[in-house]
Amino acid sequence: MIGLLIVSHSGQAAAGIREIALEMGGEEETIAAVGGDPDGGIGTSIDEIQAALADLLEVTDGVVMLVDLGSAVMNAETAIEMVESDAVVIADAPVLEGALNAAASATSPKATVESVRESAEDAADISKL
Repeated sequence: MIGLLIVSHSGQAAAGIREIALEMGGEEETIAAVGGDPDGGIGTSIDEIQAALADLLEVTDGVVMLVDLGSAVMNAETAIEMVESDAVVIADAPVLEGALNAAASATSPKATVESVRESAEDAADISKL
C-alpha cells in the first residue's frame, strides 16, 4: 500500500485536506498531514515532516508527498534525505486535487509510488469551470 503525506503551511489546511482525502480512500494510518511551524504559526517543520514520513514508511511500501508552497518543497526534500528512502517522492500537483486523485489511486492493490504520483500530477489538468 502507498501512503500519502500532505504538507501545508497551515496545520488546519493540512488536516482538512487529509480529511477530504480519507473520503476518497485509504486508511487512517496511510494518509498523514503536517502543517504549521513548531510554535503553531504558519510555516513548515522539517522535523515534523521527517517524523511523519518515518511513521508512514513503517506501514506502507512508499509515500507520495503533496505540498502547498515553495518552502514546503525545500523542507520536504530535506526530510526525504533524512529518512534515506528511495520510496518517497514529491508530486508536482495542486495539493487538494492531487491528494484526492492520489488517495483514490493508492487504494489499488497494483498501486506504486510512481503510479500514485502520476495520478496526483494528473490533477493539474483538471478544469474547475
